[in-house]
Amino acid sequence: MTESRRGLAYGALAYGLWGVVAAYWKLLGDVDPIELIAHRAVWALVTFGALIALTGQAAAFRRAMRDLRVVGLMGVSSVLLAINWVLFVWATVTGHLLEASLGYFINPLVSVALGTLLLRERLSRLQWCAIVLATAGVGVLTWKAGEVPLVALALAVSWGLYGLVRKVARVEALVGSTIETVLIAPVAVIYLAVLGGGELATGDATRIVLLAGTGVVTAVPLVLFTSAAKRLPLSTLGFTQYLAPTGQFLLAVIAYGEPLAHERLVAFALIWAGLVVFSVDLYARRNKHT
Repeated sequence: MTESRRGLAYGALAYGLWGVVAAYWKLLGDVDPIELIAHRAVWALVTFGALIALTGQAAAFRRAMRDLRVVGLMGVSSVLLAINWVLFVWATVTGHLLEASLGYFINPLVSVALGTLLLRERLSRLQWCAIVLATAGVGVLTWKAGEVPLVALALAVSWGLYGLVRKVARVEALVGSTIETVLIAPVAVIYLAVLGGGELATGDATRIVLLAGTGVVTAVPLVLFTSAAKRLPLSTLGFTQYLAPTGQFLLAVIAYGEPLAHERLVAFALIWAGLVVFSVDLYARRNKHT
């Protein structure tokens, strides 16, 4: 398997998992969103630490921690990641999953824009057609919202910038993600200490197991995503991202009964038409070079 195909597989797995992860956060819907993020950061650090040990990357982690450029970039990415986490969990547990899915529908366009403007990635005519279709779909969703969707835009921009930082950072996926959680976790620990442990002190065994599971739910798709980001152009990675909001969209409508208007179906069709066109172009290019 070529690196590009491996990257596509990693990206599809990451966004497929993110498409259904909202169901997990719903199980913890009565936990304060900020506390939930704090638990997520702490348990993610435990999970990443275990993965570093199991994969024999402890030496690579120590070397990366001595590289000020890497630590600086991971500091930036950790802030962007924390913003994205807080917004998404808040939207999920407060019944705004459709607005969150709008953010992730917008996000691929942000990734494509960053890739073409900052990384000088070139797009074919078919890929530009795909972008036009997807932009039209996002425009319909935004128009339907009736106002500037600030939460959706914040989700899209924060995640688009996060992907850009992880692409340019010269650090392996698992090591970089571990450094991020090392930087985030102290703030989370302090917050939980102020709460007296929060749910860890008052919750039952099932609740504690669910909280611990947030580490795995966080770590696995994040490592897959950063692995994909290293192997794919940012514009290509951007279009794989439509898997996540599609899953969120279907969960919101089918599982949680959030209202579905005709305009959303139109937007959904336009976006997926763009995804099909983009995929056909990638397939044709791959066959041309094999």
